[in-house]
Amino acid sequence: YGDFAENLTIEGIDLPSLPIGTRLKVGGEVLLEVSQIGKVCHNRCNIFYAVGDCVMPREGIFAKVLAGGEIKVDDRIEMAG
Repeated sequence: YGDFAENLTIEGIDLPSLPIGTRLKVGGEVLLEVSQIGKVCHNRCNIFYAVGDCVMPREGIFAKVLAGGEIKVDDRIEMAG
């Protein structure tokens, strides 16, 4: 994990389908809000050279931290109301 400088790697949620503003609760105290889906990629970035395609424009998501805390491997992630 971490091949593309991601801060979190999440499985089981279709992250790119989440609307901007969606809030995610991680573990017991962390609250994130989706702020951006995808990112314009410059031509032939490091991700492209690593895997032959850049996934950032369609799969990368960004979130702002609304409530910080410690995140541990296997922490539960769920939609927050």
